Parts: sequence; C-alpha cells; structure tokens
Amino acid sequence: MYQALYRKYRPTSFSDVVGQTAVTETLKNAVSSGKISHAYLFTGTRGTGKTTCAKILAAAVNCEHTVNGNPCFECESCKTVLKGATDIVEMDAASNNGVDNVRNLKDEISFTPALLKYRVYIIDEVHMLSTAAFNAFLKTLEEPPAYAKFILATTEKHKIPATIISRCQIFDFKRINPNDIANHLEYIAQKENVAYE
Repeated sequence: MYQALYRKYRPTSFSDVVGQTAVTETLKNAVSSGKISHAYLFTGTRGTGKTTCAKILAAAVNCEHTVNGNPCFECESCKTVLKGATDIVEMDAASNNGVDNVRNLKDEISFTPALLKYRVYIIDEVHMLSTAAFNAFLKTLEEPPAYAKFILATTEKHKIPATIISRCQIFDFKRINPNDIANHLEYIAQKENVAYE
C-alpha cells in the first residue's frame, strides 16, 4: 500500500530529527535521566518538527527500555504506541478550542492510563484556545495527576497567556538550515531512487 513520503520518512526517534539539535539533545537527556516535566511548550514556525518531537517524546516517556533517550520500539509500550495507544491523546486546538472541549479533557484526565505508564496530551495550535478554555485548562496544568503529561505546540507563542507559559518548559524550534534540508532531501531522493539535480 502506498504511503505518502512525509509519513514514510517522518522521524521516529530524536536522533532522526533534522536541524533541531539543541531541542532533541535536551529532550533525550531529560528522558535518559528521568527528569521529565509535566508540561512542555514547543514553539516555532510551521514545519520545524514540533508535532514530530511531541510524538517521539510521548513514546519515549512511556518506553520501558529507552536507548540514549530515544524510544526502543521493541518493548510492549512502544508496540502499543505504534498501534495507536488511547493513552496518547492528540487534540487540534484549531477545531477544538472551546471551554467544553477542555472540560471533556479534564474529565478524561481523572482516569489512569489504560496500557501505558503516562497519559500524554499533545495539543497542537494551542494558541487557538479561547480565553475561557485557557482558564479552564489552567487548573489542570497547575495540578495534574502524576500520570499525565502535556505537550503544547504553537506557531504563535505571543497569543498564549503568561499563566500557561509559566507552567511549561519551553522549547524554541528554529528554522531549519537550507543545507540540512538539502542534505535530507538528497538522502530521501537516493532512498526512493529519484533522479535529481
């Protein structure tokens, strides 16, 4: 079955992420040392790897045998993540930005993870949440259960209330260097046997 190239070559470990060494090394060290924050804010322009790193981090914090901070993808937890674990919840705040969506999330958090060690919430485009939704989310972010982790991603950090930002560990994703992009495109073209200039 055909798989789109962006899915086929989407990084599955921090080591595969291109052009974000400062971010990936810090996250790998946090996972390796077991010093994982309860909330992260990944910020930067589109296409810099925020959601990809969020998915890798969600797998890594649940991995039973991490390899240098990367998920092993051989343990039961990693296999569960690959199948699509219900304990890893992805929410697009652009289309789920109301206070009711956050209340549903808060109700869900009261349940312990079904199969994994941590229940991880990845909230993309978090700046799109309404003011009421941010207010409802704040209490959960301040006092989350020990098994809950939050990874918020945004392209517009300035739209996020300071009360939310102050409770997150912030990672700024930089624009990817054109040479890194060219080298990676060359690698993919060679793997796909595509002629290029």
